[in-house]
Amino acid sequence: MKRPIQLQQQNLEEVGSRMPVPNYNREANKTGIVHIGVGGFHRAHQAYYLHQLRQLGEASDWGICGIGLREADAKLHDIFNKQDHLYTLMVKHPDGKIEPEVIGSIVNFKMGVTDSEPVIACMANADTRIVSLTITEGGYNFNPTTGEFNFDNPDIQHELRYPNEPITVYGFLTAALKRRRDNGLPAFTILSCDNIEHNGDMARKMLLAFAEVQDKGLAEWIAQEVCFPNSMVDRITPVTTKADIETLAQNYGVQDAWPVTCEPFIQWVVEDKFSNGRPAFEKVGVQFVPDVGPYEKMKLRLLNAGHSVLGLLGALHGHPTINACLEDQTFKTYLRAYLDQEATPILGNIEGIDLEDYKYSLLERFANPNIKDSVSRICSESSAKLPKFLIATIHDNLATGGSIKFATLIIAAWCYYSDKGKDRQGHPIEIIDAMSTELHQAAKQTTTDPLAFIRQESLFGNLIKNERFTKLYTEAVHKIYKDTNIKKYMKDMI
Repeated sequence: MKRPIQLQQQNLEEVGSRMPVPNYNREANKTGIVHIGVGGFHRAHQAYYLHQLRQLGEASDWGICGIGLREADAKLHDIFNKQDHLYTLMVKHPDGKIEPEVIGSIVNFKMGVTDSEPVIACMANADTRIVSLTITEGGYNFNPTTGEFNFDNPDIQHELRYPNEPITVYGFLTAALKRRRDNGLPAFTILSCDNIEHNGDMARKMLLAFAEVQDKGLAEWIAQEVCFPNSMVDRITPVTTKADIETLAQNYGVQDAWPVTCEPFIQWVVEDKFSNGRPAFEKVGVQFVPDVGPYEKMKLRLLNAGHSVLGLLGALHGHPTINACLEDQTFKTYLRAYLDQEATPILGNIEGIDLEDYKYSLLERFANPNIKDSVSRICSESSAKLPKFLIATIHDNLATGGSIKFATLIIAAWCYYSDKGKDRQGHPIEIIDAMSTELHQAAKQTTTDPLAFIRQESLFGNLIKNERFTKLYTEAVHKIYKDTNIKKYMKDMI
């Protein structure tokens, strides 16, 4: 067994005898990108792309400064400080092979929770030319039914009263952009890397809505000067486990307190609209296109919705991971039926994409036994995900007369999941959702009002008024509440 060595800049030469490490001078990096929301996905995706570019001797002006705006980010902040912002990316292949590599593209990390000034100053610095986001669907602060900005958020109300005391991403962005404008500096690009259709357009709409109330003149400047390219991102990145940390220490001799694991597949499609330059990401496989829309829709309605299909049904049945779901032929057949009969018909043709090949690759990726993506992670924050991933497909198929039976069962399963919080064996299910209380309150009324759960207009829009949907949904709910053997109903449908 190799002696575990602490992952730090001073130890890179020794670490490099055990796995690939950065070949570039990290100290010479300028901070060209400020990234808000440094989770596992950012480190497996955008930061990895930049690392690849730096390995080619490019992009020395584009180092990343991570930003944490939540108390929960303090743990990563402390680990990054100890590890000189280095981390290990562990690519897990279906055959069990693991490829670890030390990533060096993140060069700083700042917390905005207790002191906002260092974060604002970093974003307002002339070297910063892109501010990118992975803040999850819920971080955009919009009503999922109306698509309008939520001004009732107490943090937003605070920022409108005290613009120099930002809390949310919108408060920080406006504070930094105001300082740049006042100092005669060009605007930075705001680059969303979240799973929302037209994510750049949504970021623009939400920021302008906030800015127009806070400072109308600034809003006009933002509208004219700031670019918000839409992008589509893709790489399955499970939550890091204790076993991952131990594997790295025992098999590779490197002590990393928070490595990141991911699948081999990676994709990034971006609209080439930037305010103040960008790295040459095309040299490492990023695809720049005039319109990301069709690619976004494909990914959200197939991959993300497919994950939710497996996650919610798997949670009720008792499958712990997504790959376990795919090892169950009933789940595999059900997912493929949903993808073929309900998701694919509303996508149309997508240039350069063979949808049959794409769906086949999805099933392979989901089945990767070395990833073991937990159903609890996939089900987390379903209230922010399902309106965009799955419920939108129901609306589309209702409008065109298409099939809705597979997606409707998912909504019924979500209701039971939110109500009981147990699988069919009676084991408790961990529910992680900002709306968990509201979901539970609505779902628990189902026994007396079968449509209670879908009366939540902010999630379901006017589905309650659609007789075709309510009939199927009521039947599904009655079946699940009578007998939680979810596989029986899945088999009946396929």
